[in-house]
Amino acid sequence: MTRTQWQQALQTTRITVLDGAWGTELAHRGLPPGEAPELWNVSQAARVAEIPAAYVAAGARVVLTNTFGGSRFKLEKCGVADRVEELNRCGARISKEAARGAALVCASIGPTGEFLEPIGDITAAHMQAVFAEQIRALLAGGADALLIETMTDLHEALCAVRAARATAPDVPLIVSLTFDKGLHGYATMMGVTPAQAAQALTAADVDVIGTNCGNGIENMVEIVRELRAHTDRPLWARPNAGLPQLVDGCTVFPETPDVMAAKIPALAAAGATLIGGCCGTTPAHIRALAAQVA
Repeated sequence: MTRTQWQQALQTTRITVLDGAWGTELAHRGLPPGEAPELWNVSQAARVAEIPAAYVAAGARVVLTNTFGGSRFKLEKCGVADRVEELNRCGARISKEAARGAALVCASIGPTGEFLEPIGDITAAHMQAVFAEQIRALLAGGADALLIETMTDLHEALCAVRAARATAPDVPLIVSLTFDKGLHGYATMMGVTPAQAAQALTAADVDVIGTNCGNGIENMVEIVRELRAHTDRPLWARPNAGLPQLVDGCTVFPETPDVMAAKIPALAAAGATLIGGCCGTTPAHIRALAAQVA
């Protein structure tokens, strides 16, 4: 899919419904703690395919892929760095086939877990090469667009952007950062504000700018409003199902599908045009969200 085709697809509706959480859905299907989820793209492909299929059935028109930790840096910690191409290609293909043409597939590219110089010892050129390797495999698997998500380091995100543009200049590109609320407002762990992120990503010619994880809708409304004030690009928002709570030693997300869906109009009014869910959300949440959007 080209950037023009992506823009045309988004123009068909005012709000585009995205999918929900993947990690918890994999866990519900038996993914053991500590195992690289991407390994399931080969060993348990049918179970992985159930996730995008369930989200499409719930009304999502954009689904992700089981490739969030698919970079060489991440996979080498599990001893499978030699399988970057295989696991990412298979992950994209699973979602593409499960979507059956009813939804677009955005390939998930998460943080590498490494730090760029001077904080860490990874050069920008090395970081860009690692992202490029993953991106080539995702596109070979049939992904329609690339999603660089849950980023806290803007410089790392921009390395991924440069890798994407060098590898496939006309592929749609979404970048989504995670912000926390502090005494002086919202910022990423590395101190980047929504305004700074929006300005830098707009200058980098990213197609969609957004935020995911770390916040429920109330906080995300404020973040989206700040992003909208500093960019004219479509805005992507994937809030958690409320803020996490510890109940009987387990982390739970308190918002039910109906409670979360009732808050969607405020997120749309703040400027979000692509809305889905992150941690704690399920196909039931996306079904309620889609009904609210309709």
